[in-house]
Amino acid sequence: MQLAEPIKPFRHLNGMSEITKSIQFICDEKGLDPGIVMEAIESALAAAYRKDFGNRQQNIVVKFDPETSDMQVWDVKTVVEDIDEEKLEADQEELTRRREVAKEAGKELTEEEVADLVKFNPKTEMMLKDAKEFKKDAALGDVLEIDLEIPREFGRMAAQTAKQVIIQKLREAERNSVFDDLKTQEGKIIQGTVQRRDRAGNIIIDLGKITAIVPHREQVQRENYRPGVRLPFYVVSVEMGTRGPEIVLSRTDKRMVEYIFDQEIPEIQDGEVVIRGIARDPGSRSKVAVSTDDESIDPIGSCIGQRGSRITTIINELGGEKVDIILYQEDPVAYIKQALSPAKVADVKLDEGSKEALAIVDPDQFSLAIGRGGQNVTLAAELTGWKIKVAEAGKEKETGDEVTAEEENTARAGEEIAEAVVRDALSEEETTKEPVEEGEEEKSSS
Repeated sequence: MQLAEPIKPFRHLNGMSEITKSIQFICDEKGLDPGIVMEAIESALAAAYRKDFGNRQQNIVVKFDPETSDMQVWDVKTVVEDIDEEKLEADQEELTRRREVAKEAGKELTEEEVADLVKFNPKTEMMLKDAKEFKKDAALGDVLEIDLEIPREFGRMAAQTAKQVIIQKLREAERNSVFDDLKTQEGKIIQGTVQRRDRAGNIIIDLGKITAIVPHREQVQRENYRPGVRLPFYVVSVEMGTRGPEIVLSRTDKRMVEYIFDQEIPEIQDGEVVIRGIARDPGSRSKVAVSTDDESIDPIGSCIGQRGSRITTIINELGGEKVDIILYQEDPVAYIKQALSPAKVADVKLDEGSKEALAIVDPDQFSLAIGRGGQNVTLAAELTGWKIKVAEAGKEKETGDEVTAEEENTARAGEEIAEAVVRDALSEEETTKEPVEEGEEEKSSS
């Protein structure tokens, strides 16, 4: 096999050629494996060879030595059965006809629709009779490596082709490397810096080598995502799109709470304490139900930590969101009483058929059980899976005094709409009185 004479070796420094140094620099800068970079270079040289000296029917493979700058070139073919030339030509014409018919119908041919036609790819395959000219004992399935020579130096166009192939291959390799790394982060917490908000309302997050998005539905409405702010995000999904990795993050996902608990509480990480349920009003309050089979462990105390050290860390990770730790109970009555804490519930009446529960509380506990805007009873209902109504003791038969989570949510929505109308009116009035700076306007809207 003849080596490429026109390509002269680069001078060596400290026992390493300039090409090897360049490859190492690319690997360090982009975090790529040297083998991937070498593969990109060899693919580029194969494209350059095909451009200047080869043809489309050749399956060019190049072996390049970065230390000596020598290269070897082969045309690689797989040996297949002999096919009658007339039969092959007729089937190729039939394949073309079927493709045109399928194209007119707006569909693509399936493997079943072309299974009766002879298949032969002259770029990667060689018939047995032709293979014996290169290797007398060639057999079906053999892979032939036919030596090719480089008659002269590569031209300018071939060099340009090689450059484009190297750039493209390295970009693909870098995207794949980033994707593989981020795929392992799926379902975990990752730190990112707020970059900007796009026209669709998505928040663009800078993760270093790549950007991710936080869709509007995954944003905490009470939070102000100012550019430059660094926050923890839950990685919802990592998929490979047409333009590279597509990462979706969240600040509202309940699994974010679960992951933080798992990271901060060793008893949960070891399986000694189990999270049985999570209900969350993102940015405001979460209720987490925990239990344990080990009588020597206090599940609630384990989550709170000494002097509240663990729960404080968790609250800080959630941006100040309050967290209630609830002791899980198999008995639904006891569980609902726990879920409605910090309110003290006198009694709970269950309707198993409709899975509705009536929580009876003393008058001084009524507002506490409902919570601001119905938050407490709503989270309790979500946590337990029961539709919960709250009534004052002695008035449980008076339907007018019973309040459900749905009713409180409706009332809360009405209050928010009314507040929004008032805010808009005041904002309009202030705007007519005095111009507002851009930064102040953003602050007031948030």
